[in-house]
Amino acid sequence: MEMKKPIHAYVGMWTTAHNHIRHELLPHGRYIEARGSRERAYQGRYAVTGDHIDYWDDIGFTADGDFIDGVVESAISGNHPRPCVVLGRGPGPTVAVDTG
Repeated sequence: MEMKKPIHAYVGMWTTAHNHIRHELLPHGRYIEARGSRERAYQGRYAVTGDHIDYWDDIGFTADGDFIDGVVESAISGNHPRPCVVLGRGPGPTVAVDTG
């Protein structure tokens, strides 16, 4: 069976320092976000253009971010903006969360 190449270099797991927030960027343009013990807290679609990512959650939230020096900084927008979250390559602790 032939292995397919990811559509971009950012496919995979991205986590906060204490592994509380985990974004799994799937190769078909969907993501799954886990928070603490909630394995599917949020999910939706995403698009990467260069080093920029846009998220569209299935329940209506939107977010965007940028991949810079091995981390992604993203902020949730919409009706209830959330602070910036900094994620590094998973599966373990890598970087801190900016509570802005």
